Amino acid sequence: MNQTDSPEYLARKSAYDRLITVYGRKPVYEILADRSLEIFRLHLADSNRGGGIVEQIKSLAAQRNIEICYHSREQLARISRNSKQDQGVACDIHSAGYQPYKKALEKLPSADQRPLIALDGITNPQNLGMIIRSITASPAYGLLLPSKGCADISALVIKASAGTVFKGNILRCESLAKALPAFIEKGFEVCTLSSHQATPLAEFKPQAPIIYVLGNETEGVSKEIAALSKHRVGIPMANGVESLNVAITAALIAFSGL
Repeated sequence: MNQTDSPEYLARKSAYDRLITVYGRKPVYEILADRSLEIFRLHLADSNRGGGIVEQIKSLAAQRNIEICYHSREQLARISRNSKQDQGVACDIHSAGYQPYKKALEKLPSADQRPLIALDGITNPQNLGMIIRSITASPAYGLLLPSKGCADISALVIKASAGTVFKGNILRCESLAKALPAFIEKGFEVCTLSSHQATPLAEFKPQAPIIYVLGNETEGVSKEIAALSKHRVGIPMANGVESLNVAITAALIAFSGL
């Protein structure tokens, strides 16, 4: 048996796939102080000066028996992927619903036909956090989040989500344009938001599992993603209002099936 096919390797890979890495001294301190969160490992740069909040972080980790790993500044930058803002500190948090989309797709749509919401170019961290919060609280299955073109899960996103980042289903993909065809093959249909020739959201009655795609705050859904869409729905506006904030739109869609 190839080592990469062994049950032990696959179990370890699955566990690592569900880790969210957060960086920065204050965010990491606040996460360590929240005992409802399961922390896998704390990462520190060996160049950090002693004292202050770094010592407080180390003390919290020790109290909770969390492994502390020391790295060179360059190694830590590869872990945090943000050398300018990590301040020599990062930690890995277990999140049961955070996983590669292909893993979740193995169980969808047969196991669960609730809608998914996908993001196409949402760059504002506060919007992303509020979207995650709404989806997590709603009947929707979860969020399809591409790494390209969207905001990263950062301290700002976690704060805006009120900690719900670690509670819901977040399916990771590199590119939305590459991931959506895999869902379509499994029987999902793509639906974009539009103000032109669109079915009002309240009247939309899908006959198949749906992925709603929300576009960039300014430009909307890209042409590449629009070409994959089978449906267009809209939210009627009154009093000359052109559109809603994307996070508000996400909340309306996430709860639309109630």
